[in-house]
Amino acid sequence: MLNLHVLTKDKNCKARTGYFETAHGKVETPIFMPVGTQGTVKAVNKDYLEKDIQAQIVLSNTYHLYLRPGTDVLNEAGGLHEFMNWQKPILTDSGGYQVFSLSELRKLKFDGVEFRSHLDGSKHFFTPSKVIDIQRSIGSDIMMALDECTPYPCDYDYANNSTKLTSSWAILNKDAFENSSPLYGHNQFLFGIIQGSVYKDLREKSAKDLLALDFDGYAIGGLAVGEPVEIMYEMINFTTDFMPEDRPRYLMGVGRPENILEAIERGVDMFDCVMPTRNARNAYLFTSGGILSMRNAKYKNDFNPVDANCDCFTCKNFSRAYLRHLFIAKEILALELSSIHNLHYYLKLVEQAREHIKQGDFQNWKSEIITKTNINNNYKSEA
Repeated sequence: MLNLHVLTKDKNCKARTGYFETAHGKVETPIFMPVGTQGTVKAVNKDYLEKDIQAQIVLSNTYHLYLRPGTDVLNEAGGLHEFMNWQKPILTDSGGYQVFSLSELRKLKFDGVEFRSHLDGSKHFFTPSKVIDIQRSIGSDIMMALDECTPYPCDYDYANNSTKLTSSWAILNKDAFENSSPLYGHNQFLFGIIQGSVYKDLREKSAKDLLALDFDGYAIGGLAVGEPVEIMYEMINFTTDFMPEDRPRYLMGVGRPENILEAIERGVDMFDCVMPTRNARNAYLFTSGGILSMRNAKYKNDFNPVDANCDCFTCKNFSRAYLRHLFIAKEILALELSSIHNLHYYLKLVEQAREHIKQGDFQNWKSEIITKTNINNNYKSEA
């Protein structure tokens, strides 16, 4: 069992701090997990990820690693930790969302999902048992159960049938997990994924179905797929009421800075999103004053750091003018320096959240951060 040791609870909301331990290390919560879909966090060297960004855990993806490099390579390498030379915790998504995103290339069945590879069109079939086997080959510290991610909008009947399917697959996932063993000598844990779209009764039913199976942790899936942000927050707040106090709570794929802070307030512990690295590769950098577009001509002669309040490798060593030059010249270094900065920003944000929860002023701090950075209005960048 993966116990979440709760250290502090906010008196005015559901925010909390804590930690859990895996064979590859301790993870402090609330935490953001950089996304390393294919066994690498895009454009970021492992040493920067560990030492400067101070990532405690990264996320990789079962679907992508299954297709490439394949389980035979991972088995021969001794698992993903050895393959990518990362000795801290790894969480692997089940691939359910990736299969969901294939839309017309997939066919749902009662015992799994048939899909065609986005790489070469080859046909594959994921069952709950097969997804567990793949994640055994990966050797991740935390595995996710196979689920179906509902689209938005979807009618009640579709959401109801989908939620039932996810619950039935959860049983098969748990059985496969309990009847198999880790391949590389370290414990692995399994999280269930709560679905139900935007329907509260379905969210409650899904949560109760999964709690009956006693997973090591629980995730909230099926959000940030197009629904209004107010509905997303309502669903998060409603769902965390049914999630155990002593298990990690993971909100999947939701990762704008203000989304993270609002979800922490509503009791969530773990987050992932491609936004910090994807924005970085497109020259959008998060700062304490809002998002900057580093292609903006006004930075041509600006020799200040990206963010004077940031102590990341990029801000300590390079100027806005230099980063703009790299982007305009299409130099690869621009992608790495920007990604280092954005990931550092995210990891620093959750670190500060932990401190303010401990201090008892989290809600005031959260409001100040969102207002100060104008996060809600700045995603198209200042350009």
